[in-house]
Amino acid sequence: LIQYLYIAKGSVGEVVRQLYVAMDQDYLVQKEFDEIHGLAGVSKMIGGLIEYLKGSKMKGAKYSTRNS
Repeated sequence: LIQYLYIAKGSVGEVVRQLYVAMDQDYLVQKEFDEIHGLAGVSKMIGGLIEYLKGSKMKGAKYSTRNS
């Protein structure tokens, strides 16, 4: 799960970079830019979730031991 969250966080970063390009090329007005850029705050939430999961005692199936 953490790996996929890192991918999602990177994808948000790419959208933000493209957003700046769109603004520089006058494809967006400032209001649109601000509205979309505000949604990119989800990156901080993803980062927080990653840190929480990394510190959690719960581990995924990849790390479980078999009791056979």
